[in-house]
Amino acid sequence: MAGGLTRFGNDLYTGARSIDFIKRRRIWYLVSGTAVVLALVLPLLVLPIFGHGFKFGIEFTGGSQFTITGSSKVNDSKLATAAVQSVTGTQVQPTTAIVGGNQLRVQTAQLDPTGGTANTDKVQAALAKAYGVPNPASATAGVASSFIGPTWGADISSGAIRALVIFLVLVAIVMAVYFRTWKMSVAGIVSLIHDLIITAGVYGIVGFEITPAAVIGFLTILGYSLYDTVVVFDKIRENTSRMGERSTRTFAETVNHAVNQTLVRSINTSVVGLLPIASILFIGTTLLGAGTLRDISLSLFIGIIVGTYSTIFVAAPLYTDLRSTEPAIKLQTRRALTARAGA
Repeated sequence: MAGGLTRFGNDLYTGARSIDFIKRRRIWYLVSGTAVVLALVLPLLVLPIFGHGFKFGIEFTGGSQFTITGSSKVNDSKLATAAVQSVTGTQVQPTTAIVGGNQLRVQTAQLDPTGGTANTDKVQAALAKAYGVPNPASATAGVASSFIGPTWGADISSGAIRALVIFLVLVAIVMAVYFRTWKMSVAGIVSLIHDLIITAGVYGIVGFEITPAAVIGFLTILGYSLYDTVVVFDKIRENTSRMGERSTRTFAETVNHAVNQTLVRSINTSVVGLLPIASILFIGTTLLGAGTLRDISLSLFIGIIVGTYSTIFVAAPLYTDLRSTEPAIKLQTRRALTARAGA
């Protein structure tokens, strides 16, 4: 089995075997375009009709948080919902999560818009009664409350957007300088935006909560996707720089050969990255109940898969199309086809 995989990878590298990614690029564009449209339309326009869609944590929207400690009932989240709604009514839908295995975190929308603490105190008391813990809290048990204002949440949101824009601008400049062509830069940035939209769209469609930890994961996968794209682009530049008048490969075929040469490396890198992330996701979700670990690892897991796809099926084909209209590339293509016909 291992010998077969090694032989397969060697055949791809030498050109004895080839998967024609570039020739089928219209199909990949259609698949990616459909995925991007669904990632935008479903959570933004369709799912909100049914009360679903993008769900942001209170760090972005502002709200109240209650942490229940020292209760044997922390695994029963229905008690929290009933306790909160006994004060606020059914218009407030709390979200719950087990933290550290022995604590229950309850988050709600802003309970006291006028700045008072009446509803917060009532919810705290109702939760303490429902879970059988003292109120006020003791050293080992009770309900702790905290509040995040909408202004702070807006600052977090603007900071995340600003960081993303600065990152993309710097990446575009560095890639253009390094590869000495803006077209590789454009293809790379389109690939990164593609990854970000689809990863965020999965969160919105499935209903995962977007927290600061998830945003950190989004920015991290952009770095991974960029690394994978640069590796493939570097091989493309190396191969295309060797094309001469006697080359029997067209520009598109040369790019495709570079993608084939780096295919096994891209897959191996992705698998090596996904295995520990999957372990962290499993441990953080099921064993430790650590929400931050879950949020970061989940976005990384989705993003690595999407990033590997986009490097092969979006970035390289798009770069081929951006270069295919250049007179020098058209001339080289004609020469290659003529040399092949006369061989």
